[in-house]
This record gives sequence, C-alpha cells and structure tokens, in this order.
Amino acid sequence: MLIVTMNDIPGYEVEEVMGEVFGLTVRSRNIASQIGSMLRSLFGGELKGMTTMLQDSRLQGVERMVAEAESKGANAIIAMRFDTSELGSTWTEICAYGTAVRVRRLT
Repeated sequence: MLIVTMNDIPGYEVEEVMGEVFGLTVRSRNIASQIGSMLRSLFGGELKGMTTMLQDSRLQGVERMVAEAESKGANAIIAMRFDTSELGSTWTEICAYGTAVRVRRLT
C-alpha cells in the first residue's frame, strides 16, 4: 500500500477514489507509566514509555487504516494525517486517516 501525505502522487494517476479511511485506537496509560511520567515531568527529559506507546498506537492506526483501504479495493492512500486527542485524564486517542484511491503508474 502506497501511503503519502500529499494530495497527489508524482508519477501516478488517480483512477478512482474509494473515499475516506480511518484507523483508530484508544490507549490507556498504566499507573506505573503515569507515576513515572509525572516524576519525569518534574525533572525534565523524555517520557520514553509515553513515546513508545504513541509510536505503537500510530503503527496500529496505520495498519487499521490500510486494512480498511484494502477492503475497499484501494492500492494507495493520499492526504494521510494523524489526529491525537486526550479522552479523560488517562486515555489517548490516535486516529490515522486519509483518502483511499486506486492509482496507476504513468509510463
């Protein structure tokens, strides 16, 4: 699956638009991670547990978005973006989204 953040793909022609596709995941931080993050935020530095959780969440969101695009018959996703929001004090929502399309390489 070809995924780009651009609205078009140089060297390709969009033959058909399948529509929007989403990959959503909601993660909850465990209590140890929360305590560690609070302590780290007092003294500064990277919150490695949080960074890992967000990386994993983005990958899962992309995988779910790709699965939805494939189910629609797409071979590419254009204008791909991420959206992140907090749900309550311990939940983080990650949404990958874009437009599923069928493209053809220009010769």
